[in-house]
This record gives sequence, C-alpha cells and structure tokens, in this order.
Amino acid sequence: MSVAITHDGQGVRVEWLKQWYFRLASLPFLAGGLYFAYYMGLILKADLTGSGYWSEDWVGLLFLTGFALVIGVPGLILATLRYFIEVDPISRQLVVTNQFGPLKFHSLRQLSEFNFISITDHSDPDCSFTAYHVSLCGDRGTRPVMVSSFSRRDEANEFAQTLGAELKLRPKDYVGTEPDAD
Repeated sequence: MSVAITHDGQGVRVEWLKQWYFRLASLPFLAGGLYFAYYMGLILKADLTGSGYWSEDWVGLLFLTGFALVIGVPGLILATLRYFIEVDPISRQLVVTNQFGPLKFHSLRQLSEFNFISITDHSDPDCSFTAYHVSLCGDRGTRPVMVSSFSRRDEANEFAQTLGAELKLRPKDYVGTEPDAD
C-alpha cells in the first residue's frame, strides 16, 4: 500500500492510498445495483405515465429497491473508501477518519496515549503472502491504531522511521515474534 504524509499549516495528515485496481472490486457491485435501479426506473416510468398500475407494481418495486440497496451500497463503499489520520501537534490530538462517500466516521484520540510505532507481520497459513502492519501503540489496555500495511518489510520499516520522526515516537520491529498473552 502506498501512504502519503502531508503537512499543512496546523498538523500532519497520514492517508492510506488505494491503488486504482483495488477499486475494480466495486464494479460488479455497482453494476448489479444499477441493474436493479434501471428496472426500478422502468416500473416507475410505467406507473407515472399511466401504462402501469401502482397497486400491482409496488411489491416488485419494493424488492427491486431492496436488491439495489443491498448490492449497490457495498459497491459504493468499496469505490469511495478513504482512511486517514490527522495529527494536531498543538492540541496533541489524533483524529482517525473512515470515509465512505459523503459519510465520515471520526475517532478522536490523545497523542499522549501512544508510546511507540510497532511493525508486526501477519501471514496467511494457506499461502506465502505476508503483510507488515505499521501501528501506533501504547501501554497495555490502549487500543492500537493501524496506520498502514505493506507487502515488503523494508517499506514498512522505512515508513515507520518517517512516521516516527514526524510524531516523535520510536519505531519497534516485532516481526517474527510471538504476540503477548493478552
């Protein structure tokens, strides 16, 4: 994954950038949602022009609306997903934002909760793929914030060094170690 660290006049923004080919997964969902929306439009056109009967079409219209929403909304979420972290050094606050189109979900955390940046590996036992996650971590009981994931260890280490310099936190490499009991 590529990550962008940008500076504005008030702080640091770390944004997880998705490549264009990751957005291709949304196309079948969007196409399915548009398929059902097209037939909804045909039913509504027939009912509004007088060639159809609302009393006969409302059940089909209800089902088509449900299918369009159930299939189309996940496609819209996949197509417009954004994840970024904004750090305000003056107030020492960290805002984690998940954005799906016009919807934004914010999580406000204090920067003082975090003591270090961890680099951990997560591998799938069925295949040889290993992902290296870079996270902001604190003491026990502090929920970590995953910043990004990389497919190569040297990229993860380089990003952790850069992020550590920005946030004045030290990176720790936990690749190849076992997790704690709790």
